[in-house]
Amino acid sequence: MAIESIGGLAAPSAPAAQASSLGLEDFLKVLLTQLTYQDPLKPLDNQEFIAQLAQFTSLEQSRQVNDRLQLLLTIQSATQSVGLLGRTVEVQSATGGPTTTGEVTALRFQQGEPRVTIKAGNGGILTDLPLSQVMLVR
Repeated sequence: MAIESIGGLAAPSAPAAQASSLGLEDFLKVLLTQLTYQDPLKPLDNQEFIAQLAQFTSLEQSRQVNDRLQLLLTIQSATQSVGLLGRTVEVQSATGGPTTTGEVTALRFQQGEPRVTIKAGNGGILTDLPLSQVMLVR
């Protein structure tokens, strides 16, 4: 899930490799396959197995850190959007046209993404704006 930030600076997206990440179960499958098809006259060294296990453990820990970092970014985005309630903001139109100034009157979350409602200075109501459209907070 991509997190939008104020001013359109998006959080870095997760690498495509994460979708097909390897886990401990995959390591065990590879290990069993290696043991099944190894040459009995040239068995693999125990140190090689330990090195492979350490690499997979490191990979799994990196994946867990990435997941926790993504959760932290989601929480930060929610906290940031709650702080906008009652504040005057300047938002850019979705088409890149002129900016509109107004007060943030409501906040809702759509599939975990914060969306703000703004009462514009001209009396109009802008609804479901992503944080990336907020250009300035006063």
